[in-house]
Amino acid sequence: MKIEPDAAGMRADRLERITEHFGTNYVDTGKIVGCQITVVRGGHTAYQRSLGLMDREHGVAMADDAIFRIYSMTKPIASVALMQLYERGMFQLLDPVHRYIPAWRTLQVGEVQDDGSVNLVKPRRPMNMRDVLMHTTGLPGALFPGNPIDDAFATARAALGGGQTLESVTALLAEHPLKFHPGTHWNYGLSTDIVGRLVEILSGLPFDEYLRREVFEPLGMVDTGFFVPEASLPRLAACYQHSPGTAPRLMDGPFANGFMRRRPYLSGAGGLVSTTRDYVAFCQMLANGGQLDGRRVLGRKTLELMTVNHLPGGASLQDLAIGGFGEAGFEGVGFGLGFAVGLGPAATAMAGSRGDFYWGGAASTAFWVDPDEDLYVVFMTQLFPSVAYPFRAQLRALVYQAIDD
Repeated sequence: MKIEPDAAGMRADRLERITEHFGTNYVDTGKIVGCQITVVRGGHTAYQRSLGLMDREHGVAMADDAIFRIYSMTKPIASVALMQLYERGMFQLLDPVHRYIPAWRTLQVGEVQDDGSVNLVKPRRPMNMRDVLMHTTGLPGALFPGNPIDDAFATARAALGGGQTLESVTALLAEHPLKFHPGTHWNYGLSTDIVGRLVEILSGLPFDEYLRREVFEPLGMVDTGFFVPEASLPRLAACYQHSPGTAPRLMDGPFANGFMRRRPYLSGAGGLVSTTRDYVAFCQMLANGGQLDGRRVLGRKTLELMTVNHLPGGASLQDLAIGGFGEAGFEGVGFGLGFAVGLGPAATAMAGSRGDFYWGGAASTAFWVDPDEDLYVVFMTQLFPSVAYPFRAQLRALVYQAIDD
């Protein structure tokens, strides 16, 4: 990868502040084991570094081809896949979801009473395809225990055991009420898994096979998938849990290590692993308006449709979000079809441009694309949770201060 800060209109010396900040304040102090950062502007790579280690316990340096659990950075990829089918005329955004998932036709909304009981009422309108892309479905989940609707669904899902599929979980959701009327709130959860299931229904292909044919192969994303092949396991970076006051703890269990084998549940919400190189290809496609090296993955106008704020009345996530979490800040942030959308520097109180779009993952990975500056940034590390440190806001300040044209 040729590094050309001058061609990108950025100052090499000022870009080195990124190295100083993340190397000194995070890697050298042991707050993170290692990371990779890539900055591209105008199609020129201005900055690329692999810092620290990918495996602290075995002393393995961070490799340029390290494989990362990208968790919720799966969501934009899944959303692009579904919108490819929109481009083929297979659905409209305001179509009711039950047109494609008939068992959902009778879904009701659960209104939680003061005594914890749930009163079922008819939705004010049917859940539509745009809701699924926007997290405005009202679907229950398991991220935020304490809501009786979420808790009942989580118990029923656990009873399904380890053979869950997108199809079986979609069928289970037909038996549980929504938490709110579709379109009235934004709530992080299972919506993008349903994006994956809708891709299967509309395309007639398993979700992983569709992604391979229509997204990964056209973009040359050779290391992106739902599991790491055995031959590539030495390249899988270790995953760590933030532990305040001490060094991060090596994670074990299915959340971190379920990627080491093929799994039946192909989560559109958080199931992929990838490399910096692969995700850079995805971001370059987005920055190019939907194409890479002459291969068009998505139409330019479709991408424009996906990256404007669709929240009603131009609202922000701060106005509509419930549950208290998403992989982007809420203040000054709108939401499109699979991406958070910045409402401008004054609204977000961060450097950037109005209309930049982005997302991140549970292990602190992140990316953003700024069409005004023809710029994108990919940040990879493996530290859970993503709110442990303000990596994303800090990296924004460090990138934008280096622009020199």
